[in-house]
Amino acid sequence: MPPITPASDGIDPNALRVLVTGFGPFGKYKENPSWLAVKPLHNTVLYSDPPTDLQPADQSAMITDEMEEFLRRPQQIHITTLEVPVTYQAVLSTVPGLHGRPPVLPRPNDPNFALPPPPATGYDFIFHIGVAGRGPLRIERLGHKNGYRMKDADGEYAPIVHLPKDTAGDTAEAELARMEQVVDIPLPPNRGFGKGYETFPDEISTDVDVPKLIVHLKESGIDHVYSSMDAGHYLCDFIFYCSLAEAKRGMAPIEKFKDRATPPKPTPVLFMHCPPVEQPLTTEQVTDAIQRIILWICGRLHQP
Repeated sequence: MPPITPASDGIDPNALRVLVTGFGPFGKYKENPSWLAVKPLHNTVLYSDPPTDLQPADQSAMITDEMEEFLRRPQQIHITTLEVPVTYQAVLSTVPGLHGRPPVLPRPNDPNFALPPPPATGYDFIFHIGVAGRGPLRIERLGHKNGYRMKDADGEYAPIVHLPKDTAGDTAEAELARMEQVVDIPLPPNRGFGKGYETFPDEISTDVDVPKLIVHLKESGIDHVYSSMDAGHYLCDFIFYCSLAEAKRGMAPIEKFKDRATPPKPTPVLFMHCPPVEQPLTTEQVTDAIQRIILWICGRLHQP
């Protein structure tokens, strides 16, 4: 397990900045297992190993002496954590700010979790954690825009969203089927992302190469992990879709090397489900997995 090192000497100006969120209490969880795993990482640093091969992925790109000197040093990764209430409104009011430049984070309820100044150019990686049922870690590959039918921790529903009328259903066969219905049962309204998200697709996939990440984790000794295409149409799915959409909305060139013509790309966003404590993983094992994922993602950001 990578050591948990407090950022006692401040934040390196060249550090990669990572934001990790966990969820707050809900239902039977007075303290959410996701937050139990996330909060030990608040205001801590990791160090990624420098790459052994400095050949850029883009063969036409040139590595300057300044870049090579930077890349030869272990890369500091600074982690900020944030607890998000298990409500649709909290997600909608919080997540857009997380992707700001600079980010805007809500004031934490716990004074022990004072937030360090956010990076002016935005976070380099945003990682969301939530709890699921008993089983392995589950790294989600996409988020859904619609289909949120369950109440949140405050007993509230997601916003109602009126979908475009399905003209394909305006056929003689469809009309006959409607006439043959004995009982006319009204369908529940669709709920999800409406105003401000009209131009985004029904599903958004993460840009992280999840299959390669899974292979890396298994090679690192983390066997209880797999990927998923269904984040559950609840708050976990909701925050994942919202964060993926906001990352695309705020797409801008990476600022680490301003002299390079870096094509615009969104901030990497990932979501992982963890099980309840000891079902079968301990909190420490989940925290370890979070650290290893951060190191893997940031190691790839570190490449020219």
